[in-house]
Amino acid sequence: MPTDPQHAGARRGAPVQGAVDVLVVGAGPTGLALACDLARRGVRTHVVEAGERLFGGSRGKSLQPRTQEALDDLGVMDALRAAGGPFPPMQTWRDGRRDGTWRLLEQDPGAPVSRFPEPWLVPQWRTQEILRDRLLALGGTVEHGTRLASLHQTDRHVLAELAHDDGSRRTLTVPYLVGCDGGRSTVRDALGIAMKGEDGGLHPAVVADVRIRGLDRDHWHIWLDDPDARGVGSLLLCPLPGTDDFQLNARADDEGRDLTPEAVRQLIATRTHLPADAVTDVLWHSYYEPRTALAERFRDGRVFLAGDAAHAHPPGGGQGLNISVQDAYNLGWKLGQVLRHHAPDALLDSYEAERRPAAAHVLELSSRLYRTGRSPEGGSEKARDRGRLTHLLSVHYRDSALSTETRERLAGTAVRAGDRVPDLPCGTEDGPRRLLELMRGPHFTLLAVGRTPPRVPSAVVTIRVPDGELAEALGAGLFLVRPDGHIGLATQDPGHLDRYLAKVGLTD
Repeated sequence: MPTDPQHAGARRGAPVQGAVDVLVVGAGPTGLALACDLARRGVRTHVVEAGERLFGGSRGKSLQPRTQEALDDLGVMDALRAAGGPFPPMQTWRDGRRDGTWRLLEQDPGAPVSRFPEPWLVPQWRTQEILRDRLLALGGTVEHGTRLASLHQTDRHVLAELAHDDGSRRTLTVPYLVGCDGGRSTVRDALGIAMKGEDGGLHPAVVADVRIRGLDRDHWHIWLDDPDARGVGSLLLCPLPGTDDFQLNARADDEGRDLTPEAVRQLIATRTHLPADAVTDVLWHSYYEPRTALAERFRDGRVFLAGDAAHAHPPGGGQGLNISVQDAYNLGWKLGQVLRHHAPDALLDSYEAERRPAAAHVLELSSRLYRTGRSPEGGSEKARDRGRLTHLLSVHYRDSALSTETRERLAGTAVRAGDRVPDLPCGTEDGPRRLLELMRGPHFTLLAVGRTPPRVPSAVVTIRVPDGELAEALGAGLFLVRPDGHIGLATQDPGHLDRYLAKVGLTD
């Protein structure tokens, strides 16, 4: 847990000077990832955050493989790898004794190939710090102690009234605004967008960051002794890399609403063999009642919702932070094309069309995994199944208006327009390199497999794909890959390229 105020994100930040293209409300992982993506495209981006500092808890600690790919493209994965570590094996305790180790999740052998094959454990506060530092290096700005008071839209702008902790107010006029301000989103409320869903009878829980004596840091510790736990795990303590902390997760009842540090100590003492005084510090704690809900729409004119502002879900399967970052990764390049390359505004409609179904699927998955809980029953088969369900590498946009597939008589297993491009080795003059590494950056990429690449705008990078594993996976043809790594166009006919490039604002 950060103790240095500077590292805790306590710097207030000055009001932005000059014009702003996109105002991002909320400095969580979603808002910071979006702002990084926009800033690297030359989009003037300002983030406002109601808190005086970045969120200080470990809540969203799991970075799934597809999210790691996105964060690598944004230039922060090296720092996140250094700050985190792999998930440790689970250690079951019964009657104060160790009762076997097991894996909660194992890599699915049938998963798409990725340079990041397993989830990576990083406390959320650290992920946010790294994203913030990247944003500042890219020229973006973050302003703390500032909340959205109201907004008004015209055909050309959004007028955002901002309220500061000192009581002052000011109005920013921006082309676009994105609400990344969490489950109690003021942006969503200002738009009058309803959240549709239900609580689903999911049990409430407590999450906290604690320092504790008497536990090794090589395992994720779980106690299943509570007779009311019904096999879903009554209390868990996970060591957080790069810290002296553990993240506590425990089932709760209504009494947990009035949670205090002392109550956290007593919870551990009641459900484990550890005494209350073994808990030397309670650094952060929260009581939550999980529910599933989805915003009726993700776009309202020039205002967008992303992350928890657009979808609420239980923490089962470690999906929340991950699908939120994917929202940002999807929206960022589209705003960039409209603002920097004069793509038609209709391009932005594809954000909701692509991300809302993806979020709906994850809501169902998270609820199911939350009910299933964590237990050793089922062994490796269950662990692999969990890995298959959560890596996010198979998310596709085949049904999107932005996915154009013109090839015929494709096999059922063929890679198609809308799919994430396979991250397989591609031959270069310097030897084979992974495709996503070659594609890193904010641009579109044209892959020419067994074809002479046609002339394309300077904003498109062309890669000739020689014979090999990647060529075999794609098949012969021309593949225009979006900046988020999904295939936009798959064709044999170069004539289709010009029409597609015009649709996304790419003409010389």
